[in-house]
Amino acid sequence: MEELLSEVNVIFHCAATVRFDEPLKDALLLNVMGTQQLLRLAHQMKNLEALIHVSTAYSNCNRRHIEEVFYPVPVEPKKLLDLVGWMDGSLIEAITPNLIGDWPNTYTFSKALTEYLIQQEKGDLNVAIVRPSIVGASWQEPFPGWIDNFNNINGFLVAAAKGVVRTVKCNPTDVADFIPVDLAVNLTITIGWYTAVHRPKSPMIYNCTSGGLNSLYWGDLEINVRSSFNKNPLEKPFRIPEVTLTSSHLVHQYRMFVYHTSPAFLYDLRLRLIGKKPQAMKLLTRLEKAMGLLEYFTSHSWEWSSGHTNMLMKELNPKDKNLFPFDVRQVTWSEYLNNYCLGIKKYLLNEDMAGIPAAQQYIRKLKIIQCALKATLLVIIWLVFIARSQMARNVWYFVLSLCY
Repeated sequence: MEELLSEVNVIFHCAATVRFDEPLKDALLLNVMGTQQLLRLAHQMKNLEALIHVSTAYSNCNRRHIEEVFYPVPVEPKKLLDLVGWMDGSLIEAITPNLIGDWPNTYTFSKALTEYLIQQEKGDLNVAIVRPSIVGASWQEPFPGWIDNFNNINGFLVAAAKGVVRTVKCNPTDVADFIPVDLAVNLTITIGWYTAVHRPKSPMIYNCTSGGLNSLYWGDLEINVRSSFNKNPLEKPFRIPEVTLTSSHLVHQYRMFVYHTSPAFLYDLRLRLIGKKPQAMKLLTRLEKAMGLLEYFTSHSWEWSSGHTNMLMKELNPKDKNLFPFDVRQVTWSEYLNNYCLGIKKYLLNEDMAGIPAAQQYIRKLKIIQCALKATLLVIIWLVFIARSQMARNVWYFVLSLCY
């Protein structure tokens, strides 16, 4: 503690729970109270020059257009923290929908409260806030496609590449606001420098987003990801990777039944018949829950202002622009997404790239099996139709014979 109070010059506050379905009490204690305690510590630091708080671009996702400003919240953060300090957890869960209002989950709500708390309790601290959108694999550093977690969209890309997910409720024409992790980090570091050196009169907020600057759409993401995993498939997928997007609730439910529920039920039935414990339906339930949590973000688009971020870019000299690039307009999405998928294979799943030919052969085998099953089903339907037609003719002949 003594070393921190005497030696720290800049704080980058990145700690938070990022679970969308975190119980409200836990989200408040970790995200809001955790920041409050850090602010109290920061006020005691003798040589602190800047405190940079990492928020999220979706902290105010209940608004269509999000500017680089502080927004009001429906309840005082300190009063809410006092409330969760004495109220039973089950009661808090019961009133959570009323508390979070039009925020889609406790994560975004707690992040909005945290920003407001910082504005209230910053005092004379030199503070700035950065709001990244969907943080994806790296663009360049430490190397293209680097990734190390299954958070948010990463887990779904794995599930899609494994053939587990076949349908996603999503508007293909909406913007998929990705920001490569190295660009987000470079911007955060640069904000630390600018805040410490230039000391703005009031806290500045920086939207770290790609929409409006270099838009990537969900439909384009689907095409590029499918193409990449066709060329470089994962090892032994459950089914052929074939994800489709739809904004129709009815179409999505139909595909869920055909491509998810029915195969999972049949797979569990097979496991039961051979004396093993069923697991597919349980996994499907978890998967559907996770898809439901992401649906809000795949079915909406936002507009973000980027004036402060653009200003910061102009403040850098050529050398620093090269060392700390954060201009998302330089990203070629098709190349980035291909590296992203390769990164999932290499760095997240630790699969050997030398095994790609074997994985391609496995996909071809799955396609042959799929074609054989479809052909068998068509033959069965044809035979049933023929049998029914023959039976209908026999009945008709019998009726005619009775008449005569």
